[in-house]
Amino acid sequence: MGLFLALSTDKGSHGEINVDLKCDAATELQLNAVTVIANRMKTVADLKHLLFRAGLSTLSVFGAARLMAPMTRGCGAILMFHNVRPYVAKRFDPHRILEITPAYLDTVLTHVKARGYDIIALDDMPERMDRGASARPFVVLTFDDGYRDTVEHALPVLCKHAAPFTVFATTGFLGATAPLWWLDLEDALSVLPAVQFHEQILPLTSNKERLRAFRLIYTALRAQPEPALSGFISDLVRQARLDPLLRTSTLCLDWDGLRSLAREPLCSIGAHTLTHPLLGPQTLDTARHEILESRRLLESELQRDVRHLAYPVGDPVAAGQREFAIAGELGFATAVTTRPGVLFPKHVNHLHALPRLSVNGLYQSITDFDVLLSGAAFWLFNRGRKLNVD
Repeated sequence: MGLFLALSTDKGSHGEINVDLKCDAATELQLNAVTVIANRMKTVADLKHLLFRAGLSTLSVFGAARLMAPMTRGCGAILMFHNVRPYVAKRFDPHRILEITPAYLDTVLTHVKARGYDIIALDDMPERMDRGASARPFVVLTFDDGYRDTVEHALPVLCKHAAPFTVFATTGFLGATAPLWWLDLEDALSVLPAVQFHEQILPLTSNKERLRAFRLIYTALRAQPEPALSGFISDLVRQARLDPLLRTSTLCLDWDGLRSLAREPLCSIGAHTLTHPLLGPQTLDTARHEILESRRLLESELQRDVRHLAYPVGDPVAAGQREFAIAGELGFATAVTTRPGVLFPKHVNHLHALPRLSVNGLYQSITDFDVLLSGAAFWLFNRGRKLNVD
């Protein structure tokens, strides 16, 4: 069973770009189901965001987060960052969640130290978890993908606070051979007047329409094998007359930049695969190769051990029990997901399924951050479960 994606060179009567999806009957049924789910996911995602936003406000206003913290904050948290850079407003910005300002990073680090948290290296985390919740709480700082702004804007703040940190680097980004496909999708939808996806013509004349199209296409493509995803994005980028690797070479460090960063005493480097695929939908051999080969390249180029892994995207679709087992079998000391949560002593038995707390552009206030750091929101969201490793 396979899926072939091709983009017609002709425009439709409404100026849309036509996407020709050719597949066998079984895959056609699968794609129909995925598209229906993706349409529903837009509403579900909006609802979840509104509920989470309301939950944060409620926990803050009534002081519940601070009251619950002794029970829900655990022993610490792994903080997740992507882009750290001065904010520049964009007409269409579905990835605002992935960036914060240097000033906010400074505020966060100042705040965690004032609250009595230690900022520790990822290497030291398992031992600190072993001490249990009675020890001083801690945070670990992690930066995904290997962006230039980690050096340009985050590093001065990290040095100011003497804060150790880990950068999870995707080797294909370092060599500018792998696209930042989610940003390519954003760029294409920003310039095209419309796109036909499967059997729908999606107009792209307003930000609301662009966001709907982005969520629909992104969600549907996530469920497909990597060749289908990359084929669709490549054709879409070509029709939009964009350079598919421009974002990569502009935004990401090259090998020289990573080697220079790795020499910083506060910095450690972790693996983040070769091409940043969702590992869950890949074959076992492909998933293992993505993880193992990326570590080999990093160790060869940096001449140091690479002991930690971050699963790309890192949600339950992208990383589950199979991926956790691979990371353990390959000898990684830890592996981090994007499943939201704080750390509890029992996580020491699940070091390849660790949650992280996303410090992102949607919640750039210390009030929100404090609620997240308390663990109360995640405890409620998980119905009292402290571990989410299934």
